Amino acid sequence: MDKISRREFLQTFGVSTAVLFGSQLISACGQIESPDSVQTQNQPTEPALSTNQVVSHSNLPDLTVARNGEPEEMTRRAISALGGMQRFVRDGANVIIKPNICVAYHSFEYAATTNPWVVGALVKMCFEAGASKVRVMDFPFGGTSAEAYQRSGIEEQVSLANGEMVGMSRFKFQPTTIVSGRDLREVSVFDEVLRADTIINVPIAKHHNLARLTLGMKNLMGVVLDRGALHRNLGQRLADLTSLVRPTLTVIDAVRVLMAHGPTGGDLADVQQLNTVIASPDIVAADSYATTLFELTPDDISYIRAGAEMGLGRKDLQSLRIEEINLGA
Repeated sequence: MDKISRREFLQTFGVSTAVLFGSQLISACGQIESPDSVQTQNQPTEPALSTNQVVSHSNLPDLTVARNGEPEEMTRRAISALGGMQRFVRDGANVIIKPNICVAYHSFEYAATTNPWVVGALVKMCFEAGASKVRVMDFPFGGTSAEAYQRSGIEEQVSLANGEMVGMSRFKFQPTTIVSGRDLREVSVFDEVLRADTIINVPIAKHHNLARLTLGMKNLMGVVLDRGALHRNLGQRLADLTSLVRPTLTVIDAVRVLMAHGPTGGDLADVQQLNTVIASPDIVAADSYATTLFELTPDDISYIRAGAEMGLGRKDLQSLRIEEINLGA
């Protein structure tokens, strides 16, 4: 039996909402399933994937790492080794790609925002797999969305790939219950994120002055309205949020990596060019591998520990099937 899509999982097992504030907001945000059918146990370790995927992926790696190529080539090779984008995007799918476009201060060279060519490659691959709609979005905390999208270089590459950049209007954030949450039990989430068939999470790997690192789970803060609420007990609350959002695929951009003074950077001396792309349907595994780029371990990052404890993925790198692809060999 094929696995259900991410959207079908959320509809079946529950994405419940708080009472919305008036009919105008209801109209803007749409409706979500009631909490009556919500699953109360830990979520499966692998995020729900698309309905057109092959029944068994037992011979595929859990995680792939591509190195020493151009950003688009590394992205394509990493996902091809996982079984191809058609494993994650079904025909006619509504896809949301969530990069890190946190500020409008710097161009991509400063490694505060996701590499534009990695994002552009993902948009192309989604359409090649049969997606009907591919939208790219983030909720910047520095500057406007329009400024950040343009300055990062992501808007240009998304446009060239025929994708759509979407501004995340405050009116479309929807109060949502996190049934599996251990500390964070309700959060306002951008409603289109809850309705997507496929979410591809595309963080840039970088230093963060509070969380130590920004990786996949940390990048999901960009889909919520109140980031401040997550900073209290950050590790557990990021894991709680991940249990709700459940990205289908995580692709970590480590082409240019901000090694210090994150999350916004601003000094090219803090940037290392590693020419690496990491991909996995397991967000915890992807984040765990990315810690090694900073000479850290998964247990050094609180949200990785919390995610593994909740059953959201695997952090034991020794137990993972990892395929490394060296394009420069």
